[in-house]
Parts: sequence; C-alpha cells; structure tokens
Amino acid sequence: MVSAERVAAQDWRDLYPFESNFLELDGAKLHFVDEGPKDAPVLLFVHGNPTWSFYWRELILAFRGEFRCVAIDHIGCGLSEKPEDYPYTLARRIEDLESLSEHLSLDRITMVVHDWGGAIGMGFATRHPEKIERNIVFNTAAFRSSSMPFSIALCRVPGFGPLAVRGLNAFARVAQFRAIYDRSNLIPPVSNGYLAPYDSWENRVAIQRFVEDIPMSESHPSYTTLLEVENGLERLLDKPMLIVWGDDDFCFHPEFRKEWERRFPAAEVHALKDAGHYVVEDATDKIVQWMKTFLSSAK
Repeated sequence: MVSAERVAAQDWRDLYPFESNFLELDGAKLHFVDEGPKDAPVLLFVHGNPTWSFYWRELILAFRGEFRCVAIDHIGCGLSEKPEDYPYTLARRIEDLESLSEHLSLDRITMVVHDWGGAIGMGFATRHPEKIERNIVFNTAAFRSSSMPFSIALCRVPGFGPLAVRGLNAFARVAQFRAIYDRSNLIPPVSNGYLAPYDSWENRVAIQRFVEDIPMSESHPSYTTLLEVENGLERLLDKPMLIVWGDDDFCFHPEFRKEWERRFPAAEVHALKDAGHYVVEDATDKIVQWMKTFLSSAK
C-alpha cells in the first residue's frame, strides 16, 4: 500500500487538498474522498484504469460547496490498499461501491463516471435506481464491445503483459501521453499525481487485473456481470443524463459515444474534437460550466 503520508510528501499534493477516509472491506482498506455538506445531494465519482480519485480533483473543488462529493479509490488503486489476493472483478467492484454507499448512507446521487467507472458505476445505478437522480458520463462504456485497442490487447499477453504493466508501468505512463490531447496540461505535478500510487510491481496489481478483467467473450468471468449491467441500463432512462466526450480517444472512440446516445436519446451531449480520453483534464472549465447548468436544470 502507498500510504497517504508517503504520497502526501510529493509535489502534486497541493492539487489534491482532501482529507483521506478509509473503509475496511474484508481486510482491505478502501480509500475515499468525502467533501462538502453531508446533507447535500451527492456527486458520486467513479474512476477507471489507470487513474484514481485524483482524476476528479478539479470537479470536487468546483462542487464541494453545494454538493457532497464522494470519490472512491477502488481497491488496488490510488490510496487504497493493494492486496494480491483480492478478487479484482467487475462484480466485486460494484459490491465495493454498494458497501461504500451503504456505509455513508448515500441518496439523491448523481453518478459521475469515467473509463471502467462506467461499468462499475452503472452497475451500482442499475441495482439501485431509486437512489439515482442523474448520470454524468465521460468516455466510458457500460455495455459489451467487440473491439479492443492493440496496445491494450498486448497488455493481456501472458508474460509480456505483467512485465510491461507491472514491471515497467507502461500502461499508466503511456496512458498519460495518449489520453491527454493538450500535452501542456500534463505539468509535472499532474503527471506525478497520476503515477504516484503506482510506484512498484506490487502497487500496480490493479492496473494489470483491470486489463485482464475486460470481458471479450462469453466465457470470461465478468461477461455475465457486464451483460446484466447493459440490460439494466433501461432502468435509468427516466434519469437526466449528461454525456461529455473527448472524441480523440484511442480506447473509447466516438462509436462508444454514439452507443450511449442511441440508448439515451434524451441525453445532453457535448462531443469535443480537441479532447482525449482524459477529457476532464483537457476541458475542465467547459465541463464545470456544463455540469453547473445540468445540475441546476435537472432538478
């Protein structure tokens, strides 16, 4: 585990001025951010791979005055513990989010999801639609896909994958440069913030396991779970949805956005040609304004 004290000493901490909170789940400590009034409507931020709650820092700062901003670090990610023997599966990720929600008695939730957070967050939302008020979606999926980028497929090759992902930290390092459209946004404190929790073979276990957990066939252990999430999306059709997409995305390309639009035809959509997979980094100011308008008008 990368301790909060150890990580706090690095130069990105000023960008992430949040108190650390922990919830123990079957012997593993899950880290989360909980900022803002405890009786306010909730923004529940769910990150993907290879990021962590650091990805949401600017949105938390922008909205914690009016909303209760809760951001999870999945087990193995960010400041959460990183056990080897944890079941790193989609089903367990959804259960962990349920445990956190129950622990904090969350209600009146706006889900805010990105990357793997889409399947995890929508998995939670489809199981508990009565708790959900709105959904905000950034470059993600909560449904099956038949395509996978070659670079990600390489990371699933036995032998080579673990060496590249856990040994060289290639997945996280390459993701930074491919996921941000405007590289001037990747100043050293930002780059360091993304990489700091993943500083050793042991601390990169979740990055590798997330890659391995992508279900590309019916025989995959997480296929059934993803199918359940996909089939449950119709339970959310009555919830207002905001979709913001960085179209210059090597992984979740615009066809994924179009699938969201097909499934949620009433959604408000903003497609950005000059933004990538880490769209929140590329278009922070625009996103804050769109979210403010959406959250005030969708009551």
